[in-house]
Amino acid sequence: MSTSPADTSSNRPHPWNKGRLVGQKRPLAPKHVWSIRVRLEMADDRRGLALFNLAIDSKLRACDLVTLRVKDIFVGGQARQRATVVQRKTGRPVQFEITDVTRASLEAWLQNLPMSSNEFLFPSRSRSALHLSTRQYARIVGTWIASVGLDPSAYGTHSMRRTKAAQIYRKTGNLRAVQLLLGHTKLESTVRYLGIEVDDALKIAESIEL
Repeated sequence: MSTSPADTSSNRPHPWNKGRLVGQKRPLAPKHVWSIRVRLEMADDRRGLALFNLAIDSKLRACDLVTLRVKDIFVGGQARQRATVVQRKTGRPVQFEITDVTRASLEAWLQNLPMSSNEFLFPSRSRSALHLSTRQYARIVGTWIASVGLDPSAYGTHSMRRTKAAQIYRKTGNLRAVQLLLGHTKLESTVRYLGIEVDDALKIAESIEL
């Protein structure tokens, strides 16, 4: 007597992206940056405000942001105007600016939790870890996104990295500058990262008169 093959569909692994939006995460619009910042200030969330502001300014990947040490950002008890970090992914240094707003929030955070220069700037609240993990950071970003009514599945930690870079490109059209600020080795990587289309290039060309 023949038997039908057993149904093994229940044993098959589900695709990791089933039911999820995948692809590049959107950068935040300036109004959303302002809204998140205001909410963090009103909540007196000094760690959150310092983390958010530095994420926007630094344009660092999550793995580089969470492993920053006090000495990377501070000198003589004051936040630097510019900082340099060696990227874990490429092994190459990248520089970034620290605006006055971000410096003020960082200094308020350090004052709230005095730390030595060699300690991690954003220590973990878990006893099993020394610094904030990328997973914890991703969850925090999700709460920021949700707090301003955006869909967390459309945004992520890379949204923090892309936000200022996207604005710099939109205002200047200077891809080389954005490439340097993101620490990309190839300009093509910057083009793909920003999602630049032919229409964008044509608009820039149309604004130039010879």
